[in-house]
Amino acid sequence: MQKTDLSAYNNHPYNPGGNAVKRVLWYYTNILFFKSALFPFYGFKVALLRAFGAKIGRKVEIKPCVNIKYPWNLTIGDEVWIGENVWLDSLVMIIIGSNVCISQGATLLTGSHNYKKSSFDLLTRGITLEDGTWIGAGAIVNLDVTAHSHAVLTSGSVATGDLEAYGVYQGNPAVKIRERIII
Repeated sequence: MQKTDLSAYNNHPYNPGGNAVKRVLWYYTNILFFKSALFPFYGFKVALLRAFGAKIGRKVEIKPCVNIKYPWNLTIGDEVWIGENVWLDSLVMIIIGSNVCISQGATLLTGSHNYKKSSFDLLTRGITLEDGTWIGAGAIVNLDVTAHSHAVLTSGSVATGDLEAYGVYQGNPAVKIRERIII
């Protein structure tokens, strides 16, 4: 029986983008201004993200203690709320539409590993949250998931597949429990 051999790990052909200097500068900027609770100023955070290549719309609110892997792999629409302790693991592109709420402690994961290979190869796929989506507190959105228009992933739930438009999803793995009706 074959065993995992992490000494054989190689994340080729993955390329995080940006040169080494840019990645180091972002690492410290992320620690000082995003992962920290010291700088709660939304406009300043948006300006920093744009300076590092993120595409950000109007009136985006990024709460304290948010971790963003690589901002150059991030597109955010207008009127977006990102709560405390959110992790945007943007190894590859994360697209967030307008009027999206990502509640505190939620995680968006664009990377995983191929557990079937002894070398545990890196797998990456993007995530899309379409307009009006709500990701509940402590929820996890896995790689290659699209949350279609106005879908809801409830608190603590885990999305492993696409979420239908106006569907409310719950559980691990998340399943559709009802339609979202907005009045």
